[in-house]
Amino acid sequence: MYKTILVPVDLSHLELGRKMIEIAREIGKNESRIFLLHVLEAIPAFVASQLPEGLLQNTRASAVATLREMAPGAGVGAEVRSGHAHLTILDYADEIGAELIIIASHRPGLQDYFLGSTAARVVRHAKCAVLVDR
Repeated sequence: MYKTILVPVDLSHLELGRKMIEIAREIGKNESRIFLLHVLEAIPAFVASQLPEGLLQNTRASAVATLREMAPGAGVGAEVRSGHAHLTILDYADEIGAELIIIASHRPGLQDYFLGSTAARVVRHAKCAVLVDR
C-alpha cells in the first residue's frame, strides 16, 4: 500500500489526468494521500515582463481550480509549480515523500527519441516507484 501518491497532470490532456487520478484512487483505496501537480513551463524574465499584469497569477489560479475540480474530496492536494516538467515532478515527489508516481505517457514522436519524454525522464530518475499508463 502506498501512503503518498503523486499524480502529475498535464492540463492540456484532461482525460488522461482523470484516468491517472482514478488509478491512484483505486491503488490507494481511500487510505492514501494523493497529490496532483501541474507544471507550468518557466517563462524567461524578459518575456514575463512583457505580459499583461496579473496574467501569470490568473493562469496559476485557474490551473489550481481545474485540478481541484478534477479530484474533489479529502486526501487530495493540488499544486501548480513552474519549471521543467520532469525536474519539477521529481523535486515535488521528494518534497512530499511520494512512494508512487502515476504518470501518463503518450505515443512518442521523433523529438522524444532524441530528447526523451517527461514520463521517460521521471522513470529514469525517480527515487520511488513509478507507474506509467498509456
